[in-house]
Amino acid sequence: MHKVRLDRRAILTAMASLPLAACAHRPQLGTRSRIGVATFNIWHNAGGHWPARRALLADALRAADADVIALQEVLEDAGRGLPNQAATIARDLGYPDVHFVAPEAEGSPKRYGNAILTRLPVIEVARRKLEPLSDYRTAIRVRVQDGHGPVDVVATHLAWQPGAAAVRAEQLADLLAWLPTDRTPLIVMGDFNAPLDDPGLTAMGPPRFTSALPAGAAATTLNPARGHAPRVIDHIFAETAAFAVADAHVIGDQPVAGEYPSDHFGVAARLTRR
Repeated sequence: MHKVRLDRRAILTAMASLPLAACAHRPQLGTRSRIGVATFNIWHNAGGHWPARRALLADALRAADADVIALQEVLEDAGRGLPNQAATIARDLGYPDVHFVAPEAEGSPKRYGNAILTRLPVIEVARRKLEPLSDYRTAIRVRVQDGHGPVDVVATHLAWQPGAAAVRAEQLADLLAWLPTDRTPLIVMGDFNAPLDDPGLTAMGPPRFTSALPAGAAATTLNPARGHAPRVIDHIFAETAAFAVADAHVIGDQPVAGEYPSDHFGVAARLTRR
């Protein structure tokens, strides 16, 4: 398990740095009727601008005020002196728990994968290498406890090739078959490398799932300033029977001094428990 726990002094220090307005409206765990989630592909160490992008990512995610955050393209590279990027962001935000999955074995000098950060109590964590194994894709599930009971949150990152709809469908079939069948409410988010109408994402459609950002709600989650054609490929899918989408929006889509957090934009949503 790759997990970070901050001591009480570190948590208090980090929380003191948050904007007061963000803290003022945050409900207590016992009265929470909504869960805030966010997903962001952080673009590993591309461009050589990680210190600047790290600060911008933290700013965007802090403003999102999410209870659970999914990150993709997370890198840890001992050879280059780069600690796990998700753990670094968790410290920046004051989130006490971060869990990481990669195709490389734990302890390898270089690992690249997905992570979940949360400030909710964690019940259990599970990791999966997705079929087909030749594509080196993974998923991570973290079961958290909110004010109304347990919630399963999954982060993943699917095949990127435009013609790989069949591979994405296989990856999602493997992911969904791996999940528990105890009817715990489910949220799946990440970089799916495809728009909602891609045949590979059929399993994430109705009636079981609702997209927090329905078709047409956003112009793109790929950053045109980094050479991408506009497409919405980063998604938050919530089980329709368990959640209604209260609001959702793109985050991290504005440059600061010419720099963006990533070559993707993030997505944040507030989901109301039914």
